[in-house]
Amino acid sequence: MTIPSVTEIPVELVRLVVALIALAAFIGLNGLVLVYVERKVAGHVQRRPGPFEVGPHGLLQPLVDAAKLIGKQLVTPQGADKILFWVAPVLSFLPVFVLFMPIPFGETVFALDTNLGLLLILAFAGLGVLSLCLAGWASNNKWSLLGAARAVAQSVAYEIPLLLAVLTIAMQTGTLDLMDMVRSQGAWPWQWNIVCQPVAFFIYFVSAIGETNRAPFDLPEAESELTAGFHTEYSGMGFGLFFLAEYANMIVVCAVATILFLGGWQGPFFSGAVWFLAKLYILLLLIIWFRWTYPRVRFDQLLNINWKWLLPLALANLLVTAFVIKLF
Repeated sequence: MTIPSVTEIPVELVRLVVALIALAAFIGLNGLVLVYVERKVAGHVQRRPGPFEVGPHGLLQPLVDAAKLIGKQLVTPQGADKILFWVAPVLSFLPVFVLFMPIPFGETVFALDTNLGLLLILAFAGLGVLSLCLAGWASNNKWSLLGAARAVAQSVAYEIPLLLAVLTIAMQTGTLDLMDMVRSQGAWPWQWNIVCQPVAFFIYFVSAIGETNRAPFDLPEAESELTAGFHTEYSGMGFGLFFLAEYANMIVVCAVATILFLGGWQGPFFSGAVWFLAKLYILLLLIIWFRWTYPRVRFDQLLNINWKWLLPLALANLLVTAFVIKLF
């Protein structure tokens, strides 16, 4: 067996490996930053300083928290299905890399160039709820099982209006290529899809909060009712992977919103990844602010919001868009 020389390794393979390493660093760094921002926002909303003791203004607190999670003993509950119990957190985190690959952060800043990027993201995003279902089933805990059942019902409900909102933009631009969707918009705010499709943006953003299990739609965790829902029995990096996957999914839904509705990397005066990241972090800050501002809804209210309001509104918006496209 002969080992290929460096010059014989395909350039695309090298590029893919480098992109995966960069994405891992990006996800890890953003996990630390978002933990700090979340705790600071929570502190200020509740009129307290938040993390303040470890490092200047508590900047090193997320690093200490991460070290604590890594150092904790991994415990399997009595009577749990050991294989499924530990597969679940890994399954929640691994698809995240596939979700990030087709996202264009700039005209030339992307990991995978494909004309079906939007379809790829929607297909692999569904694996997240499977991991929550496995975690709840394998934990041998009634609160975990109830949390998993809620996660499945919530995901199925909110996925439909989210897909209809995305379909509206795909129909309007005539493509599933994320790069072409950004290029179909202009550099100025009034040229972005949010201006002609505000209803689709509203439906997408509310559904995205529901899909990522963030408050006020965090019923699968619901500390006051289910202790911590599907991850009640997890400690150490088992819990850490669920936590990191949640923040990574928040970044993905905000990145897709930036591409579909906010012009992607395009902006006034100059275009580039700076504009993309600025829009992305504004949406992330909005989701974090929602969590510490609005109370958790009841489960029947959560489903009513979707089936009675979001779904009919999304269907009507899709039909109106189809009519206008056909007419003009």
